[in-house]
Amino acid sequence: MINVLVVDDSALMRKLVSAMIEEEKELHVVGTAMNGKFALEKIPKLNPDIIVLDIEMPEMNGIEFLKERKKRGIHIPVIVLSSVAEKGAAVTMECISLGASDFVTKPSGSISVDVATVKERVNSLLLAYGKQYQRLYKRTQNAGAESEKNTKTPSCPAKKITPVLMPGRIELIVLGVSTGGPDALRVVLKNLSPNLRPPMIIVQHMPAGFTREFASSLDKICPLEVKEAAEGDEIVSGRILIAEGSKHLEVERLRNSGIVHLSDTPLVNGHRPSVDVLFLSAAMAYHNHVLGVIMTGMGRDGATQLGSIYREGGLTLGQDEASSVVYGMPRVAYEMGHVMEQVSLERMGQRICEVALYSSL
Repeated sequence: MINVLVVDDSALMRKLVSAMIEEEKELHVVGTAMNGKFALEKIPKLNPDIIVLDIEMPEMNGIEFLKERKKRGIHIPVIVLSSVAEKGAAVTMECISLGASDFVTKPSGSISVDVATVKERVNSLLLAYGKQYQRLYKRTQNAGAESEKNTKTPSCPAKKITPVLMPGRIELIVLGVSTGGPDALRVVLKNLSPNLRPPMIIVQHMPAGFTREFASSLDKICPLEVKEAAEGDEIVSGRILIAEGSKHLEVERLRNSGIVHLSDTPLVNGHRPSVDVLFLSAAMAYHNHVLGVIMTGMGRDGATQLGSIYREGGLTLGQDEASSVVYGMPRVAYEMGHVMEQVSLERMGQRICEVALYSSL
């Protein structure tokens, strides 16, 4: 069972969010708090596995709570749930930079409709981050049994692909990530070498309106330029492009460089942007000059077309199970035989640079 603390200044919202969470049998609301100050007081008594946090609150708001949480060395994951997040992407990204694990926006409309709309995503995030917290910080017998029950050992990889070409010099790095991505990308990009030459394109499953601020927040900690991709952007050395929320991203290779194209074509694997769309495009345009990386995330987006990169003679990396918040996308890719090497989150940035430099695994 994953214990949840709900923090919101609205009594009605606390009640509605709690009811929404309790509908999931593996989640239990152990308490609520009307602001960050009361939440800090209740944490030692309630011992929650995860916190749902509003941003705008009296006395101690969400930003102030996250700062104090960091100061006190509290590792309990936080999911931001606030109407402010929809209006102010910058505030949301400040929460992420202060250690919030992820966020969910409240759509406009009545409160009851808002809660019904976000229920599935909120509960899936609570399960993912709550289980990871129990695995890493609550190594009790019960938590271990629960973790084991919900985690199966990945199957042996399928028959290896025979590439049509030998690996060539890496000219493009493409990376796909979903649940757990905001934290994971901060770790990976911070650890990149300033001398990394191949450009990088990233698909992070994220709603429209947030990827520009997300890219800006990553730009502050990465030694390379990071920006939200725009139609026709050049793919140039020393630049990392983040796919725009709700837009597919494909690449076109030109004689001396490349450019990106954005589109509103239908969802793929339930997503737009889709990792599979990016990976297939990169494989077809850059063939054996691509490094494909698949990281933490629910579902299977990216797993199939990572195989296209492998088949064309490109190189592929996957995040390992131990460091993934959700070992879904990388698990499927591994079991399909599309991952050439599994790498921990802490080593991923360094390994990307090594592979890009030597063009070999």
